[in-house]
Amino acid sequence: MSRIGRMPIKIPSGVEVSLKDRTITVKGPKGTLERDIPDPIEVEVSNDEILCKRPSDDRRIRALHGLTRALINNMVVGVSQGFTKELLVIGVGYKVEEKGQNLVFHLGYSHPIEFPLPKGIKATVERQKEIKVRLEGTDKEVLGLVASKIRSLRPPEPYKGKGIQYVDETIIRKAGKAGAK
Repeated sequence: MSRIGRMPIKIPSGVEVSLKDRTITVKGPKGTLERDIPDPIEVEVSNDEILCKRPSDDRRIRALHGLTRALINNMVVGVSQGFTKELLVIGVGYKVEEKGQNLVFHLGYSHPIEFPLPKGIKATVERQKEIKVRLEGTDKEVLGLVASKIRSLRPPEPYKGKGIQYVDETIIRKAGKAGAK
């Protein structure tokens, strides 16, 4: 039995879980999330916990078992607490502005880059020594995708460390040219 898949998911107070056909819906104080359950996996919802079960020990079904449980757990955590990702914008002259539901990046290109945020994702920009962009949302999958797309606008380079990086990311720096002595 999968160690992840067999663990029950505790439903916190204020969160409602409903199962209709092969679709699970989780409602909480931060929003509502919905997901289809893969075919062989069975999900049981009791008063205060959710259990995922599998019909056999086939390799594909075992993988789906743990995946399904992890995705449902992320839904429960997302609607109750939410998820956050933080990005650092490092570089001389690099700027980020909030314009409604868009972020406008000035990253050393000849033009500003306007990045539309999807529904359910909220961004705040903090300006300190470096610029910090804080993304918040209920869907962990969408939040990670948005953060990776923003990072890909100007990935950090290894010589000066300029670019957009995650807060907890470590950039391995390279030495530049040695030059004439």
